[in-house]
Amino acid sequence: MPKQDNMLAILWMLNSGVKITAKQLAEKLEINIRTVYRYIDALCASGVPIISDAGHNGGYSLLSNVIRAPLLFDMEEKKALLHAALFAKEAGSPMSEALDNAAAKLRMYSNQEQEQVLSRHLAGIEVINHRVPASVQPVLAELEWAVANECSVEIDYRTSREEQPKSRVIDPYGVVYWNNRWYTVAFCHLKKELRSFRADRILAIKRTAVNFKRSEDFSARESFLHKLLPDLAGAKGLVALRIEGTADALDDLCMHWFLGHHLQERTANQAIFTLEEESLHRYVPSFLLPYGKSVQVMEPQSLKDRLVATAAELMEYYQQ
Repeated sequence: MPKQDNMLAILWMLNSGVKITAKQLAEKLEINIRTVYRYIDALCASGVPIISDAGHNGGYSLLSNVIRAPLLFDMEEKKALLHAALFAKEAGSPMSEALDNAAAKLRMYSNQEQEQVLSRHLAGIEVINHRVPASVQPVLAELEWAVANECSVEIDYRTSREEQPKSRVIDPYGVVYWNNRWYTVAFCHLKKELRSFRADRILAIKRTAVNFKRSEDFSARESFLHKLLPDLAGAKGLVALRIEGTADALDDLCMHWFLGHHLQERTANQAIFTLEEESLHRYVPSFLLPYGKSVQVMEPQSLKDRLVATAAELMEYYQQ
């Protein structure tokens, strides 16, 4: 760790209000004890009021109320930041290494009692998530840079319907993490419209010399969700989907990312959704089939017919 970081770490540890010896500082920072003495002398020479007490219970401490910087976090704030770092790392954040360094500093700038409390709280929480491929992290890093600097990028992108990637230029307006995957909401120069691109399908990315201007009130989250789950208020040709089933199965369907958005009514043994007819027949069968006999479509009849046809296609496929 650079000299400045070590000196700052000593300053924060002394500010904890608990006496700490040069040996303890050396062990925590993993440096020579003579180096600790030099850093203490340098801090004193710069005007930091460090108190040195000799004897069995001696050690170094700071004069009370010397530092009141806004970057001194209380215990609840430290726990919240460390928990947030767990989620971000598990989601495949491109700044995982920086998160590790920040978490290490939060622990380092705590006294022994505080560090023990933080360790207990961290040991009690785990995050299990779909592991993002390592190849996605450099792509995310470039996208994050492009969003921050409003810089167009050229990408090689492979869609779900095409084996070979196509080169295109996009203006990344924002990055979104949704349903265990990373996306960028960007203006596509090829299609001349705002689109969403999955980061794991970007096979290559490079910066261009072109800059764009994003609207100040633009929200990548709202844009992504609006395209994924459009507002159907006032729309025509909507179909009511009525499903009966077990309480657990209905609970799952009502919390489903797609069906939950279209929920209209829920009772003890049934749920009613309102959807566009095209979405009903295209997506809903695949959502319902895994539930087997725990759910039953009561209406519309067209969806019942579609479920029968889908099951027959699967049976024929596996019989072959």
